[in-house]
Amino acid sequence: MTLEEIHSQETVTESTNSDPDNVTFCILAADEEDEGDIALQIHFTLIQAFCCENDIDIVRVNKIQKLAEIIGANKDSGEPQDLHCILITNPNENSWKDPALEKLSLFCEESRNVNDWVPTITLPE
Repeated sequence: MTLEEIHSQETVTESTNSDPDNVTFCILAADEEDEGDIALQIHFTLIQAFCCENDIDIVRVNKIQKLAEIIGANKDSGEPQDLHCILITNPNENSWKDPALEKLSLFCEESRNVNDWVPTITLPE
């Protein structure tokens, strides 16, 4: 599943009110200037704890604007959206058989094996 495919589904949410069994993946996005935002870092810490407690894979992504372009976040309403936390939900059991989700899960597992609990993905320009 690519980020473009994610946009075509109803998978983006900012809340952990969903059943954790339906969340398959978490993307935490921040730009360099966000690194000094203590409230955001506390928010990320709480989300990471939630994800670890519920066996949800997590990655960090830089360049929020590029992420918004990839998933088409600003196209629908024209208004900027808060993309600091994106939870990808599992619409049905067959989604787990998606090769992209399997690769992503393997990437996160390999990262954890080398003590990189929240790997960072650098998006291209």
